Amino acid sequence: MVFLSNLVNGISLGSIYAIIALGYTMVYGIAKMLNFAHGDVIMVGAYIVFCAAQYWNLPPVLCVIAAMLVCTLLGITIEKLAYKPLRQATGLAVLITAIGMSYLLQNTALLIWGANPKVFPSLFALDTIWLFNGQLAIKPETLITIAANIVIMTALTLFIAKTKTGKAMRCVSEDRGAAELMGINVNRTISVTFAIGSALAAIAGLLLCSSYPQLMPTTGSMPGIKAFTAAVFGGIGSIPGAMLGGVLLGVIEIFGKAYISTELGDAIVFAVLIIVLLVRPTGLLGKPIREKV
Repeated sequence: MVFLSNLVNGISLGSIYAIIALGYTMVYGIAKMLNFAHGDVIMVGAYIVFCAAQYWNLPPVLCVIAAMLVCTLLGITIEKLAYKPLRQATGLAVLITAIGMSYLLQNTALLIWGANPKVFPSLFALDTIWLFNGQLAIKPETLITIAANIVIMTALTLFIAKTKTGKAMRCVSEDRGAAELMGINVNRTISVTFAIGSALAAIAGLLLCSSYPQLMPTTGSMPGIKAFTAAVFGGIGSIPGAMLGGVLLGVIEIFGKAYISTELGDAIVFAVLIIVLLVRPTGLLGKPIREKV
């Protein structure tokens, strides 16, 4: 039963990483930039839900909607102010800007909410599920997290495959210049990408802090770094890769801490990433890119 419990917890944690990783993989796949401020958007979303539930006494659904709206507007604003002027800049300039935006969000959050950890309120008034004559306990947050991951991945895959905006995203991802010549509004497409990724970051912040209330962050750096690792692990730029990488990363982390060492759990995760990249530099589901010289 301990093995099953760790497996379920690993899949739940990995589902959170997968949802966060979507923000990284979509922005990189379409805009070809690494938005390292994405982890801090998660933090903002978590704090909005915290304030909405703790101080404004809003129902859970409205808490989630409020966080998604704020994070969506924040993502669009970040893209317009920080990244849009750097469309033709070097990758190093974009990277430095992303790191600077991350520090700006972190320090702004410290000024608003302070540095003391907050205890995240429980939003899911459901009972724990007991299986195998009470030997296996599954929290409702765990099932909700896994279900949310499946629903989000399915909806996002259908959105990109079937809708006009999704097809525009794929065109911009393949060739931005050609997409612009074909009449696609590249700037709007990239803004929509940031908006979707930021909205998903709000959901990920809620799920993370609901499942691990003691982790109510003053920054979103660590979950963001692990989710970025999951995106690279699965193949950055690939939505199925983000899901696979996130789930595998969560399972490896939980099993590493349970059976090897709690102190070395994170080190084991990154060691596995290094081994995978040595064998498959593009990640598990990533495709090699061939450029004409």
